[in-house]
This record gives sequence, C-alpha cells and structure tokens, in this order.
Amino acid sequence: MRSCRKYPLALAALLAAVSSARADVYKFTDRSSGHVYYTDRPSHSGYRLLIKTFSGVTVTYRELEKNRRLYAPVIDAVASKYGLDPALLHAVIRAESGYNSRAVSPKGAVGLMQLMPDTASRYGVSDRHDPNANIEGGARYLRDLIGMFGANLKLVVAAYNAGENAVIRHGNQIPPYPETQEYVSRVLGQYYR
Repeated sequence: MRSCRKYPLALAALLAAVSSARADVYKFTDRSSGHVYYTDRPSHSGYRLLIKTFSGVTVTYRELEKNRRLYAPVIDAVASKYGLDPALLHAVIRAESGYNSRAVSPKGAVGLMQLMPDTASRYGVSDRHDPNANIEGGARYLRDLIGMFGANLKLVVAAYNAGENAVIRHGNQIPPYPETQEYVSRVLGQYYR
C-alpha cells in the first residue's frame, strides 16, 4: 500500500479496510510541510503505529456492528452493575477487539476486552473466551482503575492498556509508549463520539 497524504476520505477508506484486512496502520507527520502520511508499510523510523490489527480472526465492519448489537445488552447491564458509563465499555471493546470475542493479541490478550492472563485471574475470569465473563472482568478492572485515577479518563484508559503500575511509575502521566498514547486517543475518540 502506498502512503496516503492528508486526505480525510483516503484515511477513512484505509481505516475501514483495516477491519477486514490484516494490516497495521502507521502515521507520520512531516513537520516541515505539515503533511500527514498513513501507510501499512513504514519507510522509516519516523512513522508511529496508529492501529494494530490482530493476528487472530479479523472482523469486517458489518460483523463489528452485528456483534456490537449482540453484546450491547450485556455491556449495558455490566456497566450498570459497576456504575460505569456504557459508552466507556463500548469504546474500550471497540478499540481492544472490534467486538470480536475470539480476538487474540500477539501478547496473549484474549476476548472482547483483551484480558491478559494475570488480569483475568485477578478478577476471577476462568474462561477469557467467554464474552460475558470477559466483559465482567474488564469492567471490574476499569472500575478499579477509576478508583485509582479518579475522573481522569486519560489515565484510566492508559492504565487499561499499559497497566496501572506503568502510569504510576511515570508520575501519574500517560506512559511515553507510542502504542499507549495512540490507544488513549483512539478509545477517547470513540468515547466522545
């Protein structure tokens, strides 16, 4: 794929294609010209990962919307149970798995909320592939992160991605990891939509 310049429609098409194709998306901003480039094949180290696709099962936009509707009642009920905004759970799930309950990340995170083994164990989730249990465990983790970081959703979301200790270690700031910084932008972009 060739790099796309600063064209919103091209970016939208590229992002839509990502859900049905296995291609990470990288972004580069040329500071001298102000142009922004997107590609799945970065040509130099100045590109930053914008969207990481999963190595497991891919999800088309149609499947994403079908699964969103399928899991919405569970997400809403679990959000209510733990005093969370359902929109936050939806934003995290969309960013983590694209509503794909079979998603498995290269790092070993599994399911809708991409629970790592230690997180699943901490919240009593014995089957990370079970969508209901996965949502429940992820929601409990989010609730605990809100307890730690208060209303600062940037830190809550950063901690969900990088771990609460990474946020604490960096002085209660978003860790300087490109993946985490992009993740926070993506989740909050979905949340505030």
